[in-house]
Amino acid sequence: MKLKRIITLTVFLFLVIGITACSDGTDPGTPSDGSTGSLPGNEPPYEPAESADMPPSPDTSADDGPDTEPPYEIPVPDVTKKEIPDTEALRFTAGMMNGWNLGNTFDASGDWYTGPEENYETIWVGVKTSKAMIDTLKTAGFNSIRIPVTWHPHVDEDFTISEVWLSRVNEVVDYAWDNGMTVILNIHHDDGVDFVYPDSEHFESSARYISRIWEQVAARFAGYGENLIFEGLNEPRLVGTQYEWWQDMGNDICRDALDTLCNLNQIFVDTVRAAGGCNETRYLMVSGLGANADTAVHSRFRLPEDTAENKIIISVHAYTPYNFALQGPNESGSVSEFDMTKTSNTKDIDSFMDKLYKTYISNGIPVVIGEFGARKKGDNDRSRAEFTAYYTASARARGIPCIWWDNHGLTGDGELFGLLDRNKLEWVYPKIVEALLRELE
Repeated sequence: MKLKRIITLTVFLFLVIGITACSDGTDPGTPSDGSTGSLPGNEPPYEPAESADMPPSPDTSADDGPDTEPPYEIPVPDVTKKEIPDTEALRFTAGMMNGWNLGNTFDASGDWYTGPEENYETIWVGVKTSKAMIDTLKTAGFNSIRIPVTWHPHVDEDFTISEVWLSRVNEVVDYAWDNGMTVILNIHHDDGVDFVYPDSEHFESSARYISRIWEQVAARFAGYGENLIFEGLNEPRLVGTQYEWWQDMGNDICRDALDTLCNLNQIFVDTVRAAGGCNETRYLMVSGLGANADTAVHSRFRLPEDTAENKIIISVHAYTPYNFALQGPNESGSVSEFDMTKTSNTKDIDSFMDKLYKTYISNGIPVVIGEFGARKKGDNDRSRAEFTAYYTASARARGIPCIWWDNHGLTGDGELFGLLDRNKLEWVYPKIVEALLRELE
């Protein structure tokens, strides 16, 4: 499959101000200069957002792009709201509402690019992120944004991040921060033995990379309050092996990978907490292998130990049901229609969400579905909107916010998850956006 497819204070008055900023997400001032799949055998292998974040067709906003959607009403999903514990953490994630991914942008990479580093974010989508773009999200009703970031093209041999790159990431974070949005920053496509590889053999080198990146990012954003979330890793996995997306927890290799990942998650948490400032109590997201729900609920998965109380969020990516949401239209078993009244269409969604609810939400531990969506397959926009309505209603009924993967793929025959034309600042599929936001009213 394709690879897809992120102060010490000297007087008491300033101390009070700093603590206040950490708790309420207000203006941080000048920051420190120091940033489902299914169980094997049930359905085709889980494939994550990364299968969708390769460069889309070159002209993603051409004049002959997607036709305007005909008017129609999205059905109201029949879902039963489950009991949600009244915890500070679950109130926090409820406030995130459903969100949007700035995909194929800061997560892009390409050894062939030789232009200015400040324009690197454009190499896959051809559009530089503007404040007007983020304002468009806020105006539509989105309250959260995930900014995936790939760091390795912008570091030296000691993994020191380029100031040009870190400043540009900071600038776009501020676009959302100034709108009062919740922002998620991560380590995204830094996979492989040179950077992050979750097995025992590469633990020390992976731990060094994770700690170096996060000590710099955490120092940079130490003055930003809890509305800035750090996500340790995107979809940590055994790249290039048969277990990359398809984990068999009865296998020694997969068990070692999950154990190693849990140790790397601990390195992430410890590094951020040690950075001081608002990092001491910031919400942090961690995942299982491949951000797969099944490994996150597996008995072998361990939450990191933390000095902050209930500030760990479980991160899951789930393009479910796979045959509708992610599988290529020309592949065997792929379907393009979704009917929320048919249990055969909805059972996989309810099944993995029930696992997350039982393991985490019912125990007061927050979960965020950091990537989901349904790719365009021919003229199936109505089904995509109906899928979105059901998926997000089912998640909200269990206390889980969802963040749509938008890779700016709007035309062509690739993985078309784009909703917003970033050149025109127009929503190409407003009914899907309506479905994303309707359950929040």
